[in-house]
Formats: sequence, structure tokens, C-alpha cells
Amino acid sequence: MNHLPLHGTRTLVMVPTYNEYGNLPLILDRLLSSFDSANVLVIDDASPDGTGELADELAAADPRISVMHRTGKLGLGSAYIAGFKWGIEQGYDFLVEMDADGSHPPETLPEMVAAMRSTRNGKSPGLVIGSRWMKGGRVVDWPKSREALSRSANFYARTALGIAVKDSTAGYRVYRASVLREIDLDTIVSKGYCFQIDMTLRVIAAGSGVREVPIIFRERQIGESKMSGSIIVEAMTKVTQWGIQRRWRQITGRPASF
Repeated sequence: MNHLPLHGTRTLVMVPTYNEYGNLPLILDRLLSSFDSANVLVIDDASPDGTGELADELAAADPRISVMHRTGKLGLGSAYIAGFKWGIEQGYDFLVEMDADGSHPPETLPEMVAAMRSTRNGKSPGLVIGSRWMKGGRVVDWPKSREALSRSANFYARTALGIAVKDSTAGYRVYRASVLREIDLDTIVSKGYCFQIDMTLRVIAAGSGVREVPIIFRERQIGESKMSGSIIVEAMTKVTQWGIQRRWRQITGRPASF
């Protein structure tokens, strides 16, 4: 693998927030210390705890930070789609998904961006995933039941969809803007885990490769997780549907596009 230098591309880190007042300044400080050439877009869903107002204060103090205010709790998937569109319009080359709660280590982002800029057989990937479940990756402070659920969900997705991605539900990602331009973002309605799997499939369907970089994922220390049982059920239902569609297309010779 050949790595190209990190300079020369514009990277936007999208950080969706809902009631992350205690976490936001901590994660932004770590992020901008680890990757000082990145810009940040905080996407706040009208947090009642004042996260949006705090984001405005941080942005006023640092020109690398911008804030998008939304009218209510509209969901993670729609937040990232709004961020994708904004970043593409602003001319960024790489668009990063990162949680505000500190579970995604900003210190690993330079390695993930380097992987995005690297080439194998003359090609660079369209998506780089911060992976918990590949060799070298792991989680910290998770109960065994939650780890088993995540591993099982990813194994099922990998098997049902016929893809080699170890952690397709992961939310720590770097996308190539040129690949996102080829995807019809307005047709995406998936949420939570399902959104991440959906985007993985769309990148593959666009003809781009997916690479994974191991990360150490830590459970949030401040606030409560926003994951719910309904999101998990949605993901497994959609994966089953997509898996059947992909297998049918392979059997009939139709392209596996969305």
C-alpha cells in the first residue's frame, strides 16, 4: 500500500449533536489537536440542553468550526445527509462521520485519512471505516451482551449481503466526496445501524472500494446512548431485504444497484 501525504485535500468532520453539552468541547479539542488541518461541522438537532448555543460559542472562537442548526430531533441519518450536501457544496474532498460522545477516537483520524489517500493496484477507496471488529480493533467498557449483539449483527450483514466488510454498522467513517456525488442522497431514509449499512452498500454499488482501519471504541462517559431496540430491528429487517435483492440480482444477472 502506498500512502500519499495528508496535505492537499480538504477534510470536513461532521459531528451530529443532541444533548451533548458536556461532550462537545472535549471531543472538538481532541479532534483539532489530533488533526489540526480538518474543519468541523457541528450539526445540532435543537438540543434542549444548550449544545447548539455552546457550538456557536466554540465556532466564534475557532474559524475551523461551523454550526448547522436544525429544527428538531430529526435523526442521525438525516443529519449526515445534510452534512454530506453541505460539505460537497463547500468543496471538501473527504467527509468524516464522528460521534460527539468520545467513542470514536479522533487520534485515529489521520491514519484513516491516510488510508483514504492510499492506493492499491492503482485505486483509492471511496470509504474508510474505523473498525471495531477487524484485527487490532476492540471495544472498551461494553457489556458482553452488547458486544455479542454487535458482532452478531455484523456477521449477519456480512453473510446476508455477501460483502467482506467486518464492521458495516460502524459510525466512524471517511467518505470520498466524489463518490458521494454519485449516490442519490435524497433516496436514503435509513436510520441508525441501518443507515451505515445502507451507505456501505451504496458505495460498493457505485463501484468504489471499502477499507477498514482498526480502532479502540470506548463507551460514552457522559450522557446516555441514543440506540434503541427499534433501530436494531429496522437494521436486521432491511439487511434481510437487501440480501434477498442482491442474491436475486446475482442470479438473474441484473446489476446490484440501488
